[in-house]
Amino acid sequence: MDRLAKIFNYLSWPTVCGVLIAVVVIQYQQLERLSLLSTPAPELSQPQPTLSFSSAIAKASPSVVSINATSLNVGSVARSTVDRVDFLLEERASLGSGIIIDPDGFILTNLHVVDTLFDAFNTEVTLKDGRRTPAKVVAWDKANDLAILHINLDDLDAIEIADVSKLEVGDVVFAIGYPRNIGQSVSQGIVSAITRNPDQSASILQTDAAINPGNSGGALIDTYGKLLGVNSSIFSESGNFEGIGFATPSSLAITATMDMISGAIAANSGYLGVLTGEALNKQSSELFFGVSNIRGMLVENVDNGGAAQRAGIRAGDVITRVGNTNVIDGQNIVTEIRAKKPGDTIEIEVYREGKTVAFPTTLGFGQAVIIDL
Repeated sequence: MDRLAKIFNYLSWPTVCGVLIAVVVIQYQQLERLSLLSTPAPELSQPQPTLSFSSAIAKASPSVVSINATSLNVGSVARSTVDRVDFLLEERASLGSGIIIDPDGFILTNLHVVDTLFDAFNTEVTLKDGRRTPAKVVAWDKANDLAILHINLDDLDAIEIADVSKLEVGDVVFAIGYPRNIGQSVSQGIVSAITRNPDQSASILQTDAAINPGNSGGALIDTYGKLLGVNSSIFSESGNFEGIGFATPSSLAITATMDMISGAIAANSGYLGVLTGEALNKQSSELFFGVSNIRGMLVENVDNGGAAQRAGIRAGDVITRVGNTNVIDGQNIVTEIRAKKPGDTIEIEVYREGKTVAFPTTLGFGQAVIIDL
């Protein structure tokens, strides 16, 4: 019996220790499970919002246009005789940008974009939506290097003007234009410096937003898509952009623009934009239309993008009435149109395909310009 007791005692200790170890292991596993249950599940990482100014660009970009102007300047000078010098002229393409500042078709740009020695302008404007039209330079301000163009198109997006007095150095800005004829482009920078007049109004804005050839006349906008200035020039020793660009503040530019537009309208008569032949009489009426009673001026050509074309008048129409005046000869048209101003609307009646049709026509600009020296 003693021997059995000894054997039992010898075997019981490992069994007890094994049971104790198993209990500890089970408790540890239970505690580990409880710990996992009490630990909150890791949150899925949320993508950080990307800083974007796309809405500001989308708002302003339809108001910025491309300008293609043909400059006529002196290319070289040659002495043909002892007392005679000949100036040889050459044409040069000038690329730039402009800003629609009025839905009636007025575009603001730099004068140097469209300037020529003889003020002989041949200018075409291309909108962001692809529409292209001839443009008329109607006024310019040499002191501020500004010019006003006018186009005859509908559905124009005029840019919104910012309050430049609230602008501070360090504010984010964007330059929108058509650099190097590659299409509309946007560059980002900050306001580097503000030069102020004695009355503390801004006279020059400096920015490090890239301004390259073709950007002149384009828009410098804020983060809300509003116009801060007209991009005008760069400071560079190499001829390339070196981080120092200048813009005319919109406060100054818009004031000058309103003065120029008012002066241009006052100095110009309305412009219809048609070329007519002789007044129809019995013989020519029968010749052209097979009847003898058509009287008026036969339209031979209409200006591309001009007031008449925009209204729907076509070559081959006969202008029979202008406003309240029946057309007898060309002088009737001239007298009635010259009594109106650009932007005025007048009813033009034409004979077309056996019937008369009336076209409300908003007159444009002719040849007169306003120069602010």
